[in-house]
Amino acid sequence: MQVKRCPRIHPHPKAQARTFMAVETSEFVIQGITLDGQRFRPSDWADRLAGVMCSFGGDNRMAYSPFCYPIGSGGVNCVVVDIRLKEIEPMAYNFLLNFAKDNELQVRPGRLTLREAGQKKPGT
Repeated sequence: MQVKRCPRIHPHPKAQARTFMAVETSEFVIQGITLDGQRFRPSDWADRLAGVMCSFGGDNRMAYSPFCYPIGSGGVNCVVVDIRLKEIEPMAYNFLLNFAKDNELQVRPGRLTLREAGQKKPGT
């Protein structure tokens, strides 16, 4: 699945290069497993939650935000949240945290990466 930018939060890729040129970022992952180990329902919860942060382009296709997007990890639906969202849209950030807390979902740290304009992942 290809993750697309969200114009509402990040209007243009060149703006991202200027604003976050060489910034260490970290993220956390909301997992579809409750604190007592049960699988969270409904099964499409991650798409729905990330869909709150997405936008629709001129082609009428949904584009997930680079700050909040669904993934599958070890057969579990998850949502990745970039902590920069806290500075950009604090209400959205708090909404995501409260969703995890209210539904007693497990939250784990995500990756820590150095993002630079044009930087490629190792092995790609």
